[in-house]
Amino acid sequence: MPEPAVRIEDATLSYGAEPVLAGVSGTVAPGAVVALIGPNGAGKSTLIKAVLGLVPVVGGTVTVLGRSPAAARRDVGYVPQADTLDAQFPVSAAQVVLMGRYRRIGWLRRPGRADRRIAAEALDRVGLAGRAGATFGTLSGGQRQRVLLARALAQRPRLLLLDEPFNGVDAASQAALLRVLDERRRDGTAAIISTHDLDLARRISDAVWPLPTMCGRR
Repeated sequence: MPEPAVRIEDATLSYGAEPVLAGVSGTVAPGAVVALIGPNGAGKSTLIKAVLGLVPVVGGTVTVLGRSPAAARRDVGYVPQADTLDAQFPVSAAQVVLMGRYRRIGWLRRPGRADRRIAAEALDRVGLAGRAGATFGTLSGGQRQRVLLARALAQRPRLLLLDEPFNGVDAASQAALLRVLDERRRDGTAAIISTHDLDLARRISDAVWPLPTMCGRR
């Protein structure tokens, strides 16, 4: 059997002394899409950040692509909530996407022609090739979310983590996001997506993990 993209076994996650989530268990197979559902504050973002290696696992285990979350980070693409980023930062859509290459090439190296081609292809895949030169902050919320997805795709990940990617996006952006997710699933890329939309979760995913029910949150 192939190695799971993610294996979580009785994990306890904590930012400090008090656990945020406890008793978390679940497995994500290669190419599978898992939806985390639950209200705000249920722990969806916390679980995604633990898989990314940004939240400590103080009990149990979290294994990502056969390694620790920190060791696997190079092969994991992360799409944060668009409204958590500074829309005033003077950077173009193309430059944002190119940032996805730095985890591959290292922060001290300059992106080469191949890196720029990969970034351009990723931006085209989300339907925004014509907005490459646009300042990130001038794009609509849905377009910014698509740029962030393109940045993750430019990393050539084996696992995608998307935190509320459909919040406040227009119909065209939602369709583009769903199309890309389906393409990546066929390529064997696994995905974990947080959402509070149960109908959407059932439509796009192979499994639904309800939080905090599934993990015995304390």
